[in-house]
Amino acid sequence: MTSEATRWRGRHQGKDALRESVWSALEAAGAVDGDPRGGIPDFDGADRAADMLAEQDFWRDAAVVKCTPDACQAPIRLRALQEGKLLYMAYPQIKVYPCFIELTAEAIAAKGVSLEEASTMDGAIAYGRPVPFEEMRHIDLVNVGSVAVTIAGGRTGKGAGFADIELALLRDAGVVDSSTVIASTVHPLSIVPDEDLPMTPTDSTIDWVVTEEGAYRTTSPRVEVQGIDWDLVQPDQLQTIPILAQLAAARATGA
Repeated sequence: MTSEATRWRGRHQGKDALRESVWSALEAAGAVDGDPRGGIPDFDGADRAADMLAEQDFWRDAAVVKCTPDACQAPIRLRALQEGKLLYMAYPQIKVYPCFIELTAEAIAAKGVSLEEASTMDGAIAYGRPVPFEEMRHIDLVNVGSVAVTIAGGRTGKGAGFADIELALLRDAGVVDSSTVIASTVHPLSIVPDEDLPMTPTDSTIDWVVTEEGAYRTTSPRVEVQGIDWDLVQPDQLQTIPILAQLAAARATGA
């Protein structure tokens, strides 16, 4: 295994084992190219899952969409731009501040760039506009990347906690609220039994699981983590996520 494949291990033994099981299943089925360990799988059928997502009423109703920078969400980012939606993408691993990038078809066209290029992770970084929280619009739909999900609404990513931190920050900023739909597009092999995915106090639930085969409304009451639980923030997160370090410093000084 590479260091990246093991980078996020150790925070929760049960989730580590579950992620390894899903990565192994995807690899054995030939549903991914290369070793998916350590990341959100760029699974076969991600484009068809994006098509299924776009068939849902909550997608049609969404004027503002937020995606992760994972490769499997590039078809979703492209579709959002093609349909004239305002798109936000989180900066990879929220390493910088502002930690969200704004993209519109109009702004991209003005730069002479194709929507296909701008919808890639590198293209979004190059051609999008970094936007502070106070300039962000209310987000109608968040699509999170996942390694494993349950029909009850549980999810886990690669183990770093980025998606939950992003949601907590966006809720604090008032641009994500109870009206925001939270979905995750995944390969069918990423859907696991409810009892196999332990949920922790920092875990937000999702409203919809979407695969190329169908869209499934989750069954458990929604859990919305409000704000950052500083008792659970890991030292490496403070070192690598600037916005957390800024907020921690302000908290320490009472600013």
